[in-house]
Amino acid sequence: MFFKVKTYEEVLEILKGFEPVDMEKIFIGDALGRVLSKEITADDDLPNFPRSTVDGYAVRAKDTFGASENLPALFELTGEVIMGRVPTETVEPGRAVKIPTGGMVPDGADAVVMLEYCHDLDEKTIEVNRTVSPLENVIRPGDDLKRGALILEKGAVLRPQDIGILAGLGIQYISSYRRPRVAIVSTGDEVIPIDQKPEPGQVRDINSYTLSAFCSQAGAIPVNLGLCHDSFSDLRKIAAAALETSDTLWISGGSSVGTRDMTMSVLESFDAMELLVHGVAISPGKPTIIARSGNKAVFGLPGHVASAMVVAEVFLNPFLSRLSGEARAFEDKHFYRQAELERNVESAVGRDEYIRVKLDKRDGRFFAEPVFGKSGLMFTLVEADGLVKIDRNTEGLYKGQIVDVMLFSPFKAKA
Repeated sequence: MFFKVKTYEEVLEILKGFEPVDMEKIFIGDALGRVLSKEITADDDLPNFPRSTVDGYAVRAKDTFGASENLPALFELTGEVIMGRVPTETVEPGRAVKIPTGGMVPDGADAVVMLEYCHDLDEKTIEVNRTVSPLENVIRPGDDLKRGALILEKGAVLRPQDIGILAGLGIQYISSYRRPRVAIVSTGDEVIPIDQKPEPGQVRDINSYTLSAFCSQAGAIPVNLGLCHDSFSDLRKIAAAALETSDTLWISGGSSVGTRDMTMSVLESFDAMELLVHGVAISPGKPTIIARSGNKAVFGLPGHVASAMVVAEVFLNPFLSRLSGEARAFEDKHFYRQAELERNVESAVGRDEYIRVKLDKRDGRFFAEPVFGKSGLMFTLVEADGLVKIDRNTEGLYKGQIVDVMLFSPFKAKA
């Protein structure tokens, strides 16, 4: 029978006990989605010179005071700023220098007038019909970042804009946690390779590919070890090799109670293996095993694909974030959509139940239609746009109730 079944909260606390993988140095061009293992501070001001934010004319702001369309201010044009070069002209009273967006503001100027408010009178004279204030349309050195400022914290997941600011500071390489390696094995005498036609009683291997894709989506490296028959010695050999070469092992199938379910027996045969969880108070996904060997976790996942995917969304997602070094690994990072439930849904008290729902948008409102089906049915997942959690202390949800839908990524429901 199952040991004491753990709650959702208890399982998350257990997973927090695992440490991130080690670090490596990577080029920022390969760093999208990677996690920083060291904080980054600015070695210089950004920008490191005063820049114009518009196309226009660099002037002394006080020379424009009182300028209007009825009484424009006149300026002598003395030169032009060339991109990538330091201006040689100094802006003196009553004079202006033409400047492009991003150009270096010349000495003497403290503002830039937009082209729209300037008119050429001749080759050497312009009129300005608008007053500008000091530093208007000018970015000063350090306005973006000052030397020594914290740019990105340890544990931050790098986005395109983060990589852009690193490039702007001339940072070519960063220290990142490496991507976790996840060994995946699918067990069962009835499971066959996907290139074979199933005989009665046989099924193609779905979980290896589903879980591998899930790992890739989460930024981890899946290591698909293929199939394993219901053989104690075969599974133990595979598990031993996986623990040597990967950061975590996921065994699909063989986690429930039965004469041919041997994942528990295999794990117990390792001297250094500690059983942490055998049974979780969620549905689907109750027959889940979690064990520990050093800092490496072994998950015994349900063989039914829907059960395995619910466990993956609820527990393996934050666990992979933890291995990857994310600072906020156990904060729920799923996207949610509020929707009105289309029908009543019953649930047993004492377990958190995750039902699959399909979303529809009508008249600007979202509606959630439950997609019912047994845990072994794959198409219910394909039809669904996400999951709705029914708390273990409730007996169900009612039609018309507003629920939070945990969206699958990417979200595909029609707008």
